[in-house]
Amino acid sequence: MKINKTLRWILGSLLGTFLLLFIVLVVHIATAKPKVYDNATLQLSRIDFKEPLDSLKAKEIHRNLKSIPGIKNDRLNIKTGVLVYYHDNRIIDSEKAYNLLIAKGNYKAERYLISETMAQKKVCPVMNEDSFGYRFSNGIQRLFN
Repeated sequence: MKINKTLRWILGSLLGTFLLLFIVLVVHIATAKPKVYDNATLQLSRIDFKEPLDSLKAKEIHRNLKSIPGIKNDRLNIKTGVLVYYHDNRIIDSEKAYNLLIAKGNYKAERYLISETMAQKKVCPVMNEDSFGYRFSNGIQRLFN
């Protein structure tokens, strides 16, 4: 008899905790507003380096990239050789930025281009639109909007 009461108490606590967390999740999804960015001309681009990089080479790449007008910010992963940078597409496009960077440093690199199917997606390219999480959050947002 004692085990039965203890088991019911544990199951009730777990169910209550799950219900509380589920309600918090629904309220969060319903009240979260998408971020609105005032920088519609800011674009993200990527360059993949085919040569091994060290910290000195990374600093040189950073310096050369920052000297190009229109480049806002960059991040270089030395281990993978991937450079991601923001640029103002009114001033410079990704192809011109790539060409200027390669001309300044003579690097072995190539510009990363996404496929046409990824470019046509309405959500983040890595997000699966058929997943439960996407459909659940989309349904909650439609319910409260």
